Parts: sequence; structure tokens; C-alpha cells
Amino acid sequence: MQAIRRRLIWKIVIPIAAVVFVTIFVWSVYHIEYQARFTHSQFIDSAEKIGDTILLGLDHAMLLNARESTQAIVENTAQLDQLQAVRVIDKKGRVMFDSGNRTGSVEPQSSSLCQSCHAASPTPMERQVYKEPNVKASGDNRIDGALFNLVLPIPNEPSCSVGTSCHFHDPDEKILGVLDLAFIMDPNAHGEQEFKAHTAYLALILFLLICAGLMVLTYFLINRPINAIARAAAVFSRGETPPTEPNVSDDEMGQLAGAVHDMGRELIAKNDQLARQMDHYQDLFEGVPCFITVQNRNFELLRYNRAFGERFSAQPGEYCYKAYKNRSEPCPDCPVVKTFETGLPQTTEESGCYKDGSKAHWIVRTAPVYGPDGEVAAAMEMCLDITERKELEYELKRSEMKYCDIFNNIPSSVFVLDDEDLSILDCNRGAAITYGYDKNEFTEMSFLDLFVDSELDGFAESIADVLRAGGMDQARHRRKSGAKFYVSVNVSPSSFFDKNVFLVTVTDITNRLEAEQQLIQASKMATLGEMATGVAHEINQPLSVIQTSVDLVNRRLVRGEVPEKALLDRLVHVIDAQIERADKIIGHMREFGRKADPDLETVDLNEVIVRSFEFFSQQLVIRDIEVVWELADKLPPVRCEPNRMEQVYINFLINARDAIEERHALASKRGEEENLPPKRITVKTLANQEFVTTRISDTGVGVPAEIAPKIFEPFFTTKQVGKGTGLGLSISYGIVKEYGGDVYVNNNETGGASFHIRLPVARTARSGPVDKES
Repeated sequence: MQAIRRRLIWKIVIPIAAVVFVTIFVWSVYHIEYQARFTHSQFIDSAEKIGDTILLGLDHAMLLNARESTQAIVENTAQLDQLQAVRVIDKKGRVMFDSGNRTGSVEPQSSSLCQSCHAASPTPMERQVYKEPNVKASGDNRIDGALFNLVLPIPNEPSCSVGTSCHFHDPDEKILGVLDLAFIMDPNAHGEQEFKAHTAYLALILFLLICAGLMVLTYFLINRPINAIARAAAVFSRGETPPTEPNVSDDEMGQLAGAVHDMGRELIAKNDQLARQMDHYQDLFEGVPCFITVQNRNFELLRYNRAFGERFSAQPGEYCYKAYKNRSEPCPDCPVVKTFETGLPQTTEESGCYKDGSKAHWIVRTAPVYGPDGEVAAAMEMCLDITERKELEYELKRSEMKYCDIFNNIPSSVFVLDDEDLSILDCNRGAAITYGYDKNEFTEMSFLDLFVDSELDGFAESIADVLRAGGMDQARHRRKSGAKFYVSVNVSPSSFFDKNVFLVTVTDITNRLEAEQQLIQASKMATLGEMATGVAHEINQPLSVIQTSVDLVNRRLVRGEVPEKALLDRLVHVIDAQIERADKIIGHMREFGRKADPDLETVDLNEVIVRSFEFFSQQLVIRDIEVVWELADKLPPVRCEPNRMEQVYINFLINARDAIEERHALASKRGEEENLPPKRITVKTLANQEFVTTRISDTGVGVPAEIAPKIFEPFFTTKQVGKGTGLGLSISYGIVKEYGGDVYVNNNETGGASFHIRLPVARTARSGPVDKES
């Protein structure tokens, strides 16, 4: 039984054999029963034919009432092999004729013979068959068999009831009696037993053949492939690959074999991958740059990684508090204890020392380790070294204190402004000293409140744009006392408590501006001194006209003539015009020579250039220098101080004049005057949306490339000693830069140089023509 339970072939064949056996058995029984019914049916049909023959034979004899002939027919007929007895019985159950010498007896109505007809109501006229128990005939060679009685009704005929002299039957009667035939049905006589035996033999042979076929098919189609799959699976289970590929067929077993081989290969690959992952995780555990330990509830070290073993003097089983902090008892507020109590991870910061005695700080993270029962069996503790970070935090605090001291001790005023509304968030002590407000007052103010012109319409918006653009070189602020002073404002974006802010440095430039004004004033005086000849010539012209007019009147008076009224009117008009011209020249000299007001104005540069040239024109006329004007119409305005810009333009005109003179002097020495271009200065203005540019070009010696980067440096000059101070271009460059502009120079293709003075368009009024050349 143990072998049967362990073999698949038996588990398949035995149930199928049982099903086949039952099926064949049912088929055999059904087939035998069917054959028996068929034989019985044939036997009854034969008996009915015999009964019909006997009725035909008895019909004439009984009609003639020939009793001896009738008895003889009954007895002779009973000699047939199938017949046991022949009887003729009337309606009252009396046996009228009998092959067994029982004539005259009466059959009780309860007998099977009577009940075969009388049991039905009304009494049918059909033939009836009833079966008696098995009987054994005596006196012959008959065998045991089944006794069947065939009851044939004897109908009433006209010949039996009309015109007969022997007997009379009522015409209404339908049955006169019955013919009872007793048949013996011998199974052997009809081959029934032989049929049963052959059927049983056939069923047994079929059962054995089917079982043998099932055994063979199961072995070849199931058992052998499964054994091959089992052998391959055993090879795969050892982590090996079978040397040969499976002989895969197209049926389900072939698909199963292929699937097993594929699964085996994938299993080996997964095992290899799992092994690599295990090695990888082990390497990670050992190589992770933090200290990892696993502790039980007694704080004993169950396991730790390589980093922990290298930095601490510990062995498995040692207490964690001894290894980490060299303590003799658990640490207060231990995260491992909380993890065991709550089953949740814990995070804290701890301090201890390494085995070399150095102080260390860690971020400690604990996590529960669950056992098979689902309870917390151990705790994993991970420590990340933050010693360097702690030291950096300490250094950061020191740095913050240092920079806080620097912030407060900077002599300039430093403000921290909100980048949206420019409100003051913080300031240093320098701001409080400079402006006279304390810090609390500053934090309730806007930075725009410090400007002198903050109450003007549109001023706040324009200044806010300027500040957001990076600051301004010059502005007027007021102190708490109301005193005004000049400042330079530098703005840079920064962050302050996770908020975007502006860091604004404000420097008091009042003293610097005064020094610059003195320097600029000295430069002006030098320029006036240099232009004294031209100015004298300018004044001498109106004086000469006045002197000529006076001489004309005086000659008339000497001759005793009275000048005509028309002449006097004309001379008075000429003298008045010349006096006005001289007064204008003197006024211009006085205005140019005075100190400039540092306040900025919105001006048209074309007007400033023209005024500069009017003051300087005689310097160029007496040197035969032509001036070409290319001024753009309706320049956009710029913000500057007109007097200082006049000085800038005069300085560049002087530089152009000297360059032209120098070139002609050099050419005269070399005898090359014929090849020189005409003495010419070209003044051109142009603008775009951002800047207004003035270009002053000359036909002078140009600017050598090696000195071009130095020409705007203070006290740098290429002129002879006594011919220049080296401050003109430097001062002009500084003034233009102060207004947010720029100055650059390039040499012309035909000789000479071009100086480009560029100033930004005033933010409050950006209009006018746009010249793409700019």
C-alpha cells in the first residue's frame, strides 16, 4: 500500500481501472438483461403462434362437439418440447379438456390463471401471460426452466350461438372460455447461458486490455516525463543546471517540462542574485559610514559592523553603554529603552568618546527588530558621526558673532530691506549714529523715508526702481534732526531668516563731494586760465566796437558838429548790444567758475553742448579748427548737473584741440603738411531707449593702443611738462561714471580719435527719437 500511495502511475491507473470496471460491468449486465428480454420476447411470440395453431385445430372439433377428437388434439399437442400442459377451461373455471388427465376439475378464481383475466375490469379479450415458479418435469430429459402460461381467449362466434343442435350460447357472450398452454422456457435450449458466459469473458478481456493500455500510456506519457522532470528538479534544487536541455514535446507534459526547466534556470539566477544581494547587503552593513549595532533587552551587543569595531573597544556580549561612553550603567533617556517600550523608532543626539579617547558626537537612530512571535526581540542602533558638524556649528556661532560685530562696527550705514516694500528690517549701529534714529525707530520706517525728495510725486517709484537695479552713486538723505547730507547707496540681494531681502550699504560722501568739488573747481580755474586768451579776445571784440562808436561821436564833436539823432540812436543800439554780449561772456565765465550744485537735474544734452561750445568757440577759431555739428532732434532727457557736464564737454574739446595741434606740429617738422586732413572736430549726438551718446571726433594724432587703458587715470598725460595736469579726462570720466554713464575711446579709420560719452536716459521721462547707431 505504501508503494501504491507513492507511485503516480498507481494513483492514476487504479481509479481509472475501477471506473472502467464499473462501466464494463454495467454494460455487461445491461447487455445480458437485454438479450434475456429479447429471448423471452421471441419465446412468447413462438408460444403465441403455437397457441393460434392449436386454436385452429380445436375450433372445428369443438364446433362439432367431438370431445374425443378434442381431447386427442390436446394430448397430442402437449407432446411438443416447449409445452408442459394444454387445457381448455370454460368461463366457470371448469377444466373441459386437459393433457394431464385432470378434466372436470375446477380452477379457483383466486388462482393465477383466473386472475390473469378477472383481475382487469372489464375482463379483457387480450391474450395473457403469467409466470409460475420454476418446476421440474418428470419422466423425460427436460431440465429446470421457467414455467410460463399462455392464456388464449376462445371467442363466441355466430356458428356457436345460432342454428346449432349440439349446444347453445348466448349471442351476447364474447368469451366462451380460454385455452391454457403451459410452456417450459429452458435457458440452455436458447443459448442464454452461453451468451452470459461469452459476455463475461469479453468484459474481463476488455477490462484487462484497457488496464494494460492505461499502464503503458501512463508510463510513457506521464510517469516517464514526470520522472525526467523530477530528476531535472532535483538537479535544480542542488543549485546546478542539467547538462542537457529537456526534450520538449508539444503537449502539456512537454510544456510542463519546459516550464520546470525555465523555472529552474530562473530559480538558479534568482538564487545567484539573492546571494549577490546578500553579499552586497553584508558589504553595505560592514561598509556603511556609520556605526550599527544590534542589542538585546539587556543592552548587550549581539552584532555590529566593521566601522563600530574599528572605533570602539568592544566585543559581542559587551554592554552598549560601556562601549560607547565607558559607563557602568545604562544611559538616562536611552533611545533603545524607548524603542523596546513603544516598538517605535527613536532619534536623539548623544556624545561619547572613541577608543583613542577623542570626544565624539552622534545622531542616534534606533529601530525595533521583531522576532518570530511578532514581539520586539532586539533593537538596531545607528549612529552617524556629527563631530565635525558640531565643530562647524561652534565655528559658525563664533563666525556669526564675529560678523555680527563687523556688521555693527562697519562705519558705513548698513540696512536690511524687505525686497517688496523696501521697509527696514534691520540695521547696524553705524546707521543709528549717522541718522540719529535708534533701531526700533528704523524698523517702523521705509528706506524711502530717508530721502530728501521722498514726498515728491512719483519719486518713490523711480527711486525704488533705481534701488532694485543696484543702487545709486549719489543721493540726498536727511538725518532725524533734519540736516541734509549726500550718500552713495549700494544694493545687493541677500536672504534674511529665509526671506529675500536687499542688503543696502549707505556711505556718507558729503566730504568726498566737497573734495571733488574743490578738485573740479581747481580744474575749472585751470581751464579758465588756459582759455584766458580766447576769453580776452571774446571781450575785446565788444570793447572795440564800443571804442569805435565813441571815437566816431568824439570826432564829430571835435569838429563842432552835432551828431544826428539817427546816428546817435544807431550807436546807442550797437553799444547796448556789445555791452550785453560782454556781460553774457562774463556771466558765463562767472557761472562756469563757481562751484557746481551736486543736485541732479533733467536736462537736454544738446543745449549743454551748445553752451560749452559758445564758451570755447574762440579757442577753436583762432586755431582755424572747423566744428561740424550732427545733433539729433529731440534727444531724451538725462539726469545730471549741467555745469559739470559743460566742464566734461570742454575738457574733451580741449583734448581734441590739443590732439589736432600736436598732429600738425609733428607734420610741420617732417614737412608733411600737404598730406594732412583739415583741422576738424565733429560733434554728434544720438540716442536709443536706454542711453544718450555724445561722440566727439577729431583729426588729431589718435590714441596709441598701449596707452588707451591709462588715459582716464588721474595725472596721466602725454603732453609736455607745463602743458597739462593730467586731470581733465580723469575728472570727466569720474563725473560721467557718477551719473551712471560710461566713456570709451576708439581711433578713426582716417586718423584721429573719437570719444563716446554715454549717459542713461532719465527714468522718469524716456522719450525722443531712437538712433539705431547708438
